[in-house]
Amino acid sequence: MAKSYMAKPVEVEAKWHLVDAEDRILGRLATRVARVLMGKHKPTYTPHIDTGDFVVVINAEKIAVTGRKLKTKMYYRASGYPGGLKETRLEEMLASKPAEVVRLAVKRMLPKTKLGRHMFSKLKVYAGPEHPHAAQRPEPLAL
Repeated sequence: MAKSYMAKPVEVEAKWHLVDAEDRILGRLATRVARVLMGKHKPTYTPHIDTGDFVVVINAEKIAVTGRKLKTKMYYRASGYPGGLKETRLEEMLASKPAEVVRLAVKRMLPKTKLGRHMFSKLKVYAGPEHPHAAQRPEPLAL
């Protein structure tokens, strides 16, 4: 009888991937990036171990959305005080904080646990084409 393989944290090798978000649809990009962060693209995927890779997303300001989402999609945040609910349209978020749009889309596709927060810390998003991770030699990720 064959035994199931469980990855050990010392055996995991994290690679660096580079994703150009220019003219990519936001949700489709986010799902593929989330898979890489979780490690589901590897045959050694283990649910309770972080087997994922680092992902650097560039050109977040040039992301594409379909339909009427620019006008209708809302982002909410609460101050914790009565009447402290703030809402922002996707159009405004892309104008002021484009990297945050991609970051939130990926974050909400990861597990809501300590392990998910650790996976999320391996995501680096930049609005423009420059990034400070050239020393890690990220490989282009085919999406």
